[in-house]
This record gives sequence, structure tokens and C-alpha cells, in this order.
Amino acid sequence: MVDDGSKTPLEPVVAHFHDQINLTLIQQANAGPAAARNTGVTRARGRYLAFTDDDCAPAPDWLTTLAVRFATVPDCMIGGRTVNVLDSNLYSTASQVLIDYLYTYYYYKNSSHPLSFFASNNMALPSDLFWVVGGFDTTFTLAAGEDRELCDRWLHHAYKMIYAPEVRVYHAHKLTLPTFWRQHFNYGRGAFCFHVRRSSRTDERVKVEPLKFFFNLLTYPLLQKSKQPEILVTALLIVSQLANVTGFFWERFKQYKSRQIL
Repeated sequence: MVDDGSKTPLEPVVAHFHDQINLTLIQQANAGPAAARNTGVTRARGRYLAFTDDDCAPAPDWLTTLAVRFATVPDCMIGGRTVNVLDSNLYSTASQVLIDYLYTYYYYKNSSHPLSFFASNNMALPSDLFWVVGGFDTTFTLAAGEDRELCDRWLHHAYKMIYAPEVRVYHAHKLTLPTFWRQHFNYGRGAFCFHVRRSSRTDERVKVEPLKFFFNLLTYPLLQKSKQPEILVTALLIVSQLANVTGFFWERFKQYKSRQIL
């Protein structure tokens, strides 16, 4: 477990689990999730790495279900299912619906690989291949885009990704309208950084998703079972895309200005 400069002392929290699991607390100055995960990997000794976040609770069989999958696909990256446990929170619900939609959309779009990215709150892969592809890019200092960029490099090396819905973590990220906007604004910032890294590797320009992507996005909540009104979830998905675009161009302008100063 890596403490990335938290203000809350975590030793008492970790001590509670010492009788249940072999858990080591690593503390570092705040450097962002990508750097924190790499720090954790440097201390790991296992054949496989499994990542989750501090607002997630893995299912009791999380590691055993991963082990079953790795027994048949030892050189793959595995992504599991993330379940929103705050289904009474409209914003948390909308945020998870968006992730679920992206998983579904990219699964059917790209049949050669089950998915083109996994969220790092429920991701596992062989430790040796993690370093072969270069680990997480530590220039991503936000919790936004660093997992997508790692997955893109993974696919660039022709490694495979497998979706395993039985590998579950339970996500409890409480959001309000301002924090929902900030989350997706930061996703937009991360998306710009992702495309910069990807274009330097592949010489591909930024691609805008077709209209079908946005049409399906707006209709997707109608097909899901939820405690929240579908029309409100759809409205928040529109807000998320506006925040994403705003963050994308804000980061683009910020980096342009920094190059001008240099």
C-alpha cells in the first residue's frame, strides 16, 4: 500500500489488517498516482501485480479469481468489473455508468482485443511485462489518463487484454456536482496528455469519436437498471463530456503557454 503524501496518518489503518494479509505501508511525498503505483511495484515480489484504489473495496475472492484467469492467460493484462456501491448518489452513479459504457463501446468496436483500456482501480498484469512496457508514465500527475496511456503502450507491444467481470471491486467515490465536474475536467486534461504521448509514439493525430459514439452514450442509461432517473443520468453524461472537452483544451492551452515562456 502506497501513501502518496496523505495528510491522514495511515499506520493505524494498516495495523488493523496485519493479522489478515501481508501488507506493507510505503510512504512518499505527493507525486501522483502513476508515481505511487510505480513505487509500490518496486517493492513487490510477486509474479503478478494487482492494482486498486483507496476508495475501492476488492471482493473477498478478488485475488483468487485473478489467479484462476492468469492460470489460462499468464501473459495478459486483466481488467475486472467495478461496482458502484453509492447507487443513491446521482453523480457517482453517472460516473460509473460512463465507465461501463466505455468498456462496452470499445469491446464491440475492437474485436481483436476485448478492450483498449482498463481503469487502474481494478487491473492486474505480469510484473515482468509491466517493466517491459515502461510502467506508469510519471509525467501524469493527476488521476486522469495514466491508466489509459499504460494500456495503450501495452497494446503497442502487441500484448493482450482480457476483461474478467467476475473480478470485482466495489467503488465508493462520493461525488457532488462540483466534484463531478472537476473529475471529468481532469479526465479531459489527462486525455490531452495521453494524445500527446500517443502521437509521439505512433505519429497519429487526435481522432474524434464518430457521432454513433455520442448517440449510444446518451441512450445507454436507458438500458441500465438504476435507482436514479435515466434522464438525469443522461444529462450528467452530457455534462461530463462538456467538462472533458473543457479540460482537454485547458491543458492544451496551458502546455502551449509554457512552451512559449520557455
